[in-house]
Amino acid sequence: MRNKSVYILLIIVLFTTSLFGQHRKLQNQPYADQRHFHIGFTLGFHTQDLILAQSGLINDNGEVWFSEIPHYSPGFAVGIIGDAYINQYINIRITPTILLGDKSFVFKEQSSGEEYNTTVRNNYFSIPVNLKVSARRTNNYRPYLLFGGYGSMELASNKGLAVLLKPYDFGIDVGVGCDFYLPMFKLAPELKFSFGLIDILNKDRVDLKDKNLLKYANSLSKATQRMITLSFNFE
Repeated sequence: MRNKSVYILLIIVLFTTSLFGQHRKLQNQPYADQRHFHIGFTLGFHTQDLILAQSGLINDNGEVWFSEIPHYSPGFAVGIIGDAYINQYINIRITPTILLGDKSFVFKEQSSGEEYNTTVRNNYFSIPVNLKVSARRTNNYRPYLLFGGYGSMELASNKGLAVLLKPYDFGIDVGVGCDFYLPMFKLAPELKFSFGLIDILNKDRVDLKDKNLLKYANSLSKATQRMITLSFNFE
């Protein structure tokens, strides 16, 4: 009876070992996350948006104008990744990025329903600094979260339009992604949300030569930036 029990126990151990071996895969780049510093690059798409506050001013013609950004316009993002190892779960990374995009405004008069449309192109050089908090690696993938902030500078201002934004901005970043370990490099799809913390609306419109545009410019009292970025990181 004792020998029979031993045989059954051996069969269970062998079966469990075989089953575990089937689920455990060969790891690509097993020491990739132990590098103290490494670089990479990122490519992706983003959408620019603004949280707008309306002034509600009545102009000389008795008109009250309001504005909105009715839809997102996709833009392009390209940058460089610098990643520093803190411990097995936390990295700090800086990602200088160029963001090329635009914002489409619709201005509407309250009573008549008259509309005016304009597009403002905004190209930014942004420097996000984020903490990357990763889960434990499973086979060849590893999800992570991002927390941090950014500072950005507009590369060229669009003067003479109904909306003029200040060239500098800063805010916070929150994101999620997943590292996939390929034989030659890591690929990480990443979704990041950025929220500006300051008013970037330029209200001093001495640049406006067409004074008819002032009624649109004066309809806004505040604008704060927000952005969604879908990127693919190669490290």
